[in-house]
Amino acid sequence: MNGAADLGGMMGFGPVDDEPEFPKFHNAWEERVLGIIVALGACGQWNLDQSRSARESMPPATYLSIPYYQIWLEAAITLMRARGMVTDEELRSGQQLIDPIAVKATLHPENVQKVLYTGGPVDRPEQGEPAFKAGDTVVTLNSNPTTHTRLPRYARDKIGEIERIHGFHVFPDDNALGIGENPTWLYKVRFSAQTLWGEDKNPNDTITLDLWEPYLRALE
Repeated sequence: MNGAADLGGMMGFGPVDDEPEFPKFHNAWEERVLGIIVALGACGQWNLDQSRSARESMPPATYLSIPYYQIWLEAAITLMRARGMVTDEELRSGQQLIDPIAVKATLHPENVQKVLYTGGPVDRPEQGEPAFKAGDTVVTLNSNPTTHTRLPRYARDKIGEIERIHGFHVFPDDNALGIGENPTWLYKVRFSAQTLWGEDKNPNDTITLDLWEPYLRALE
């Protein structure tokens, strides 16, 4: 999706200002939202890519005008609405009006650190052989999907070189749609800065991206 989250290479947003004493949270409500998001993730009602898709699907004007943790909260509300976990009336009133739905798991306080440390691995047992090997020259797809993808807009229809094979991983484009994990090979692909950003860039600079096999084709 070419949404507001895919900003690589876009101009006009100004510099990224560094905060030397960067706080974990700028407001007390942000800490609470993070806790809510972690707890909701453990319920098993959606996967990682569906949560990313919910954030990406926000109207660009909204995404770019609200704080980081509010983006997470609004996306969680969208996901909860779709699964019957919360109603608009409950959101307006702040009161529980429907019975809770059954969830796959509940995150208890004593397990939070372990869950955060282990995360949710997305590597899977390998099947078949990778189509590419280190050193191969590839071209990325030139597509503009309306749904979730991890192929950045600025890296589409670009020539790169396979640097390494990461293994066999869940394919996010399908996983976000709920049509299965459909794991496939994941590669580290190196691009020159000039290929991505123009001939006026330093010829010695390179950028590497982790890209799934369906995003790539051999250079003919």
